[in-house]
Amino acid sequence: MNGTITHSFKHNNLFRLRRKFTSSVALFEIPAIEYTENGSQLNPLHMLINPANLRGLTLTQTKVAHALLLKTHVLYSNIYAANNLLDSYSESSRMDCAFKLFDEIPLRNLVTWNLMIQGCNKNFLFDDAWRVFFRIHNMGLVMDEFTYGSVLSACGALEHVARGEQVYGLVMKNGFFLNGYVRAGMIDLFTKSSRVEDALKVLYDVQCENVVTWNAVVSGAVKNNDNLVALGIFSQMCRHSSLSPNAFTFSSVLTACAAVHELELGKSIHGRVIKCGNEADIFVGTSIVDLYAKSESMCDAVKQFKLMPMRNVVSWTAVISGFVQKGDSASAVRVLNDMQKMGEEINNFTVSSVLAACANPSMFGEALQIHCWIVKIGLYLDPVVKTSLINMYSKIGDINSSELAFFESRDLKQVGIWANMISAFAQNEVYEKAIVLFQRMLKEGIKPDKFIASSILSIIDSLTLGRQVHGYILKVGLVSDVSVGSSVLTMYSKCGNLEESLKSFEQLERKDKVSWTSMIAGFAEHGHADKAIQLFSEMRFEEFVPDEMILIAVLTACSVLPSLKLGRELHGFALRCGFSERTVIGGAVVNMYTKCGDLNSANIVFQKIPLKDKVSWSSLVSGFAQRGHIEEAFHLFEEMLLSDISVDAFTLSSLIRALAISNKPTVGTHLHAHIIKTGLESEPSIGSCLVMMYSKCGSIDDCDKVFQGIRNRDLVSWTTIIASYAHHGKGSDALHIFDLMKKSGIEPDDVTFVGVLSACSYAGLVEEGYIHLSSMFKDYGIHPGYKHYTCMVDLLGRAGRIEEAERFILNMPIEPDSSVWETLLAACKVHGNHELGKVAAEKIMELQPSDAGVFISLSNLCADAGEWEHVMKIRGSMEESGVRKEPGWSSV
Repeated sequence: MNGTITHSFKHNNLFRLRRKFTSSVALFEIPAIEYTENGSQLNPLHMLINPANLRGLTLTQTKVAHALLLKTHVLYSNIYAANNLLDSYSESSRMDCAFKLFDEIPLRNLVTWNLMIQGCNKNFLFDDAWRVFFRIHNMGLVMDEFTYGSVLSACGALEHVARGEQVYGLVMKNGFFLNGYVRAGMIDLFTKSSRVEDALKVLYDVQCENVVTWNAVVSGAVKNNDNLVALGIFSQMCRHSSLSPNAFTFSSVLTACAAVHELELGKSIHGRVIKCGNEADIFVGTSIVDLYAKSESMCDAVKQFKLMPMRNVVSWTAVISGFVQKGDSASAVRVLNDMQKMGEEINNFTVSSVLAACANPSMFGEALQIHCWIVKIGLYLDPVVKTSLINMYSKIGDINSSELAFFESRDLKQVGIWANMISAFAQNEVYEKAIVLFQRMLKEGIKPDKFIASSILSIIDSLTLGRQVHGYILKVGLVSDVSVGSSVLTMYSKCGNLEESLKSFEQLERKDKVSWTSMIAGFAEHGHADKAIQLFSEMRFEEFVPDEMILIAVLTACSVLPSLKLGRELHGFALRCGFSERTVIGGAVVNMYTKCGDLNSANIVFQKIPLKDKVSWSSLVSGFAQRGHIEEAFHLFEEMLLSDISVDAFTLSSLIRALAISNKPTVGTHLHAHIIKTGLESEPSIGSCLVMMYSKCGSIDDCDKVFQGIRNRDLVSWTTIIASYAHHGKGSDALHIFDLMKKSGIEPDDVTFVGVLSACSYAGLVEEGYIHLSSMFKDYGIHPGYKHYTCMVDLLGRAGRIEEAERFILNMPIEPDSSVWETLLAACKVHGNHELGKVAAEKIMELQPSDAGVFISLSNLCADAGEWEHVMKIRGSMEESGVRKEPGWSSV
């Protein structure tokens, strides 16, 4: 009974196993040849052992083959079949199954281990590839060039140079350094780690005639933007008779030519491509098109594009990008339409290029159409496309649409999208929203990158907020980046804290041109020109080659000093560095000579500039005007207008001030008419100068008309009109204007109070004068100076309160100067107070013993009182001290 049951159980199991085996064979559809040459059918196991029969299998078929090998015990006896199965799992992206099979193989050979490393590389499991290699090394197995080459590829993908150097040490030790595959892997590792010089050392270690190795260096240099190095290596390749550049070489060097805008060299390489018969290669053809497109030779780019036998999305995108770079947005959109009509593949980079073409206000309609089309083809949520949409709407000026595109993003975890939105807010001067978005980003746990940090720092003008952002950047380790570090020091400089700015500059691990320029310009702009010059000298000691921007900043500092001697030295230095007056630096040289008073040299340099910009024109015109050369200034001004150069407020203000000083109302009226024509009369700086000009010409009504037309009046505008009313004896009107100024929210400064106190003096408002003097410190924290106290003495003197004026002087918190006593002396002469006048005169003589006017005033005061003896003594004192009165003269 038991035997029957056991027999029945075994029979059923065999039946089920046979069914399973049969179904497995049915599933395993062998794609290779099924019959031998004589027509007999092949054994399935023989087909499994043939590597050709394991190519292109699905995962299911691979597993069936695995089962067959296990069932027939072939897996344990035939390493060739096991290795083929490993390779099949690797091609199916199932390295987990491959590792399980690897553990089942009893007798592994080097091919088995190499297949595992290569399989890990294919499936981006580079750490696992390193671990397999480490096991081989620990087991003491002899490795070959495929082992070393594969593990070097893994190290390159991981950018783990230290591991790669260890492997290359074994390569050198075991004699595989001549192998091109191994050396190419080491070169690739170095170039991926931005160590092009080390890659060159590997290339030059021994004489190499392997084109793959040379190509690895050329390609790596291009990827690291060392394009000149790549072109140099290519030149060496061409001199080797045994080295023939191939399609891969040509595509790399043509990319290098496009990057450095070497069109002529690119054309010669193009000729070599034709000679070698590589022009039909799609990658080479695309590189040729890209070269001409980036060199803005779009006729040649389109011509080469049409000659390509096969085109891909990259070549189409290169043409679109070329038109975008040239500013031909309409042609870029037409190429996209051609792509659509021909049914060509369109990817996110194509779309990004077209969106860049639409990034100007004149293409707003096309931008909307492209936006709708993007939604239709399903690329709207792509991160690259989203970023381009944000940038496009930002450059058009539609920041609301940029913001909408940002918030409709599917994945807001990508820092790039945040970076572009914050940058868009910054570029459109929506600073508050940029800062709010930055804060929200931090709350959501997204770490900002260097671009976001630089954008936020560039818009901060609050020292408190700037320090907070700086602290965060220090915490997350972004401050080590040179661009972020430069932004930090620029932020502190902009906020007026040069001490922190310099500290940040000194802490930079690596200083670039931007950081040097920012620091020098910061010192120059904040009144520390001497420190700017000193910093420039330090830069020269470090053998840092200055560019035009640095020299412009230093010349600006020299203008602030001003120092003509140093300015000339800098001009000579700029010429020695190869920067002639014909470059951008010419305007800075003109400005330097102008500010230092050497108008002749400024004019000579100015005439050498072929394309004179607004800055150089304004510098020279203002220089002549400020030094009283009215005719020369207006002659240049007329030439400036004829050259269609837009005149700025600074130039016009300089001309108006010069006219006010020279008292030429007719010319001033003509200039005012031109200002009205250009629509600049409402500018505060110009309006203030016009008020001053009409005030000095005695036309207070015109002053008032100009003032009423000023839009967004600033402190200077209010102060100028107050001083004008006070100067013309309209004290009450001046005080009324002062009240209006305070109501408008503008706080007065010490110059404003000089005008207010002068108005009180002309109007005889003594009590109001005391109130305003007290208000200076009480309400605005302004300490009164000599001019304010002089105004109060004048006010008391005009009111006839001479003794009170004397008490006021004696009670001043600061030691009175000669101007205060001179004002009291003038009041004494008017009101006939001879005794007090003598006291005032004696004080003046103590402070200014060589002033002849004081002696004469005191002599006249005594003469008026009939004190002739005192008159004679005063005249005698003048002769003894050698003080002489200049004789009066008249031009009439």
